[in-house]
Amino acid sequence: MTWLSPERLWLLTALVVLAAAYVIAQRRRSRYAVRFTNLKLLDRVAPKRPGWRRHVPAGLFLVMLGLLIVGFARPQTEVQVPRERATVLVAVDVSRSMLATDVGPDRLTAAKDAAHRFVADLPQEFNVGLVGFAGAASVFVPPVTDRTAVNTGIDRLAEGTAGRAGTAIGDAIATSLDAIRGLDAQAGADVPPARVVVLSDGDNTSGRDPADAARLATELGVPVDTISFGTAAGMIGTSQPVPVDGETLQAVAQATGGNYFEAGSAEELRAAYADIGSSVGYQTEVQDVSARFVGAGLVFAVLAALTSLLWFARLP
Repeated sequence: MTWLSPERLWLLTALVVLAAAYVIAQRRRSRYAVRFTNLKLLDRVAPKRPGWRRHVPAGLFLVMLGLLIVGFARPQTEVQVPRERATVLVAVDVSRSMLATDVGPDRLTAAKDAAHRFVADLPQEFNVGLVGFAGAASVFVPPVTDRTAVNTGIDRLAEGTAGRAGTAIGDAIATSLDAIRGLDAQAGADVPPARVVVLSDGDNTSGRDPADAARLATELGVPVDTISFGTAAGMIGTSQPVPVDGETLQAVAQATGGNYFEAGSAEELRAAYADIGSSVGYQTEVQDVSARFVGAGLVFAVLAALTSLLWFARLP
């Protein structure tokens, strides 16, 4: 945390002096009470005091002053704010291998569930699009802020809905980039802050070379996060092994400045999406947060007044 007016923090020394004066005053009052040697008379003249309660309003008042002084010094801190026109394209593998049951109930169903959660956690102002791919890639939902449309598109994902057999990772990336550049009238010349998230369980077997698609993403300044989903023990039925292969996905992420994740369970997949969602589409800005301290100080002022009125029928 930094301060626009750090010299004002010296006022905290006055607060320390005030707290010390309060403690000294309380000790003097205690010594004065001890001068009464007739304890019965003392009970009549000075009835039993409320003990610790009499210090609560003063303590709250001092905290209030401290918070207001800190706010007066105009503190600043770094905060993450959503970028304007931020766009996320989610590309999900719908090839036959995604029917493997090593992740229950199957890879594709678990992937769809995690995608729903990922989309729900993104800021509402983000544009989100959906691409499904197997041997070819198709835009299921162009980038929109309408979460209902995106969730409906995720529900429509099914094995075989993206065309011929195979796994076209390069096509999935290129199709996602085309969707980003078609966001609005200026997106072709001024690409919006964007990110592509690709989930697959295998190597590229058809379509465009993923390395070429990665180079295009780098030129456009669009990182590609990739998730390798599944295990080495993946099977379709009892006779068709479909082990996960994340080598291509890892290379794409490294080439574009994205992140690569390996997820062998639904929980790990949700964690991977959560990690991506915590950074995608944000920029760090330094903002004045003095209002937080002033607001907290006002809360303590109200508490000090309430406790004093409740216990002593007077304001502190």
